[in-house]
Amino acid sequence: MQTPSPRAALASDSDAPPRAAGPRIAVLIPCHNEVAAIAGVVRDFARHLPGATLYVYDNNSTDGTAAAARAAGAVVRRETRPGKGSVVRRMFADVEADVYVLVDGDGTYDAGTAPAMVRLLVDDGLDMVNATRVDEAAAAYRPGHRLGNAVLSGLVARLFGREITDMLSGYRVFSRRFVKSFPALATGFETETEFSVHALALRMPVGEHPSAYRERAPGSESKLRTYSDGLRILRTIVVLVKEERPLAFFASAAGLLLGLAVLLALPVVATFLRTGLVPRLPTAVLSTGLALLSFLALACGLILDSVARGRREAKRLAYLRLPGVATSGHEQTGRQG
Repeated sequence: MQTPSPRAALASDSDAPPRAAGPRIAVLIPCHNEVAAIAGVVRDFARHLPGATLYVYDNNSTDGTAAAARAAGAVVRRETRPGKGSVVRRMFADVEADVYVLVDGDGTYDAGTAPAMVRLLVDDGLDMVNATRVDEAAAAYRPGHRLGNAVLSGLVARLFGREITDMLSGYRVFSRRFVKSFPALATGFETETEFSVHALALRMPVGEHPSAYRERAPGSESKLRTYSDGLRILRTIVVLVKEERPLAFFASAAGLLLGLAVLLALPVVATFLRTGLVPRLPTAVLSTGLALLSFLALACGLILDSVARGRREAKRLAYLRLPGVATSGHEQTGRQG
């Protein structure tokens, strides 16, 4: 994984020009009621990625977001199913490109970092580049969100690998084969968790690049609900562990059940060894039942682990059938030449 020095990268990337000839780039901007910021976001990315096509997907906005984005020069489309995950699923299905830049429409991310992130993806043949947020103001990144991101990122790192340090970043660059192999099952903000786990589970080459993170524009409000969305993200992680690491998931459950069974059984066994009697018959039956459930959970984990391995192999083969970004870029350059 390639990770430049944060401050040096921030200082040098703001005016970096895009490649004169290369892959087709699409900038994808999901939006819900971002009229205060969307025009500036569109203009900034058009300036830093002049060869890219900018798509704004309006998710039931009621404040004129679509009109402002269209006036700024974006291609505006609509997704009526609520939630960022629903918008991402539609964007990934509809848009054809070699490189995809996904960014929130709230104006908090630095468009000047995009050329360097695209270069990192193309030059190193990566499938995802994640923007790690470097906040410019204390109010930009609320303490509760910072703590939650650190906890959730650490949990995913322990379970799937340590290549992504800012798991909930909404600013990423993807290759075509990432986008077209991504299942996009989430409906809300947990879609960022899916991005990370999809890349780590299939062992895709990924990178990170620092990017400035600013306060929202005046009149713009965050759609992220700290507690409810945090719980949804945590639930998504648990579900993904069950789907991608079933042996670890069910073995943990089996260990807890077996430990509880042993704790309940100890006094029963001690009494039996001392007196030859089992006066606590209900406790003995409960302990036996918990032990049986423990072995059953372990057996389920072993079976589902084989199933999950087969699913990973199928997803890996589907992913490999798509050309990598380096191949796409070379083909595109050849066509232009």
